[in-house]
Amino acid sequence: MPRVTTSLAPSAVPRRMLLALASVALLAGGIATARAATVGQPAPAFTATDTAGKTRSLAEFKGKTVVLEWVNPGCPFVRKHYGANMQALQKEFTGKGVVWLAVNSTEKAASDYLAPAALAGWMQEKSAAPTATLMDDEGTIGQAYGARTTPHMYIVDAKGVLVYAGGIDSIASARPDDIKTATNYVRQGLGEVLAGQPVSAPNTRPYGCSVKYKS
Repeated sequence: MPRVTTSLAPSAVPRRMLLALASVALLAGGIATARAATVGQPAPAFTATDTAGKTRSLAEFKGKTVVLEWVNPGCPFVRKHYGANMQALQKEFTGKGVVWLAVNSTEKAASDYLAPAALAGWMQEKSAAPTATLMDDEGTIGQAYGARTTPHMYIVDAKGVLVYAGGIDSIASARPDDIKTATNYVRQGLGEVLAGQPVSAPNTRPYGCSVKYKS
């Protein structure tokens, strides 16, 4: 919390200002509390329904490496990666036993919300290959992990520990041409995890569209 300085004596500070500062402090504390997912700590448990209507949970995949990918087809940054490399990444690592869960936390009132059947249709159209696509329109999973953007990527190791959180790669743009020169942090991190090595870049800056959470 930044230090607030003022040239006024304490008794001269208006009550309204004091209340406002107190509100900011409470808000900051609330945000810190909401950020439950921390790299190096157990990944938050969750249960959700996928686009096929099946109940899924993180516990279902105990003992496996799990990728969480926040997705929203209306986002140009998501379209960038689904137009070039996301499907190949999904296929590459699910072929190695990794569980890949796409998560859509877009609220129902948002203009770019897709109902389960429509989202499943879009994923099929793009030849996507996640293990499952989860519906999180209440934002429960997204808030638990602190997901801020689409895409926002996370890796949970076979012990259930969150070992990566951040962007899909190192160039924060919506330009497909940047993909070939960017460092893909997810591929790098998964390669290290599967080799039994620590993730060399466990926290990176996520980029993309803001998650359209339910207000």
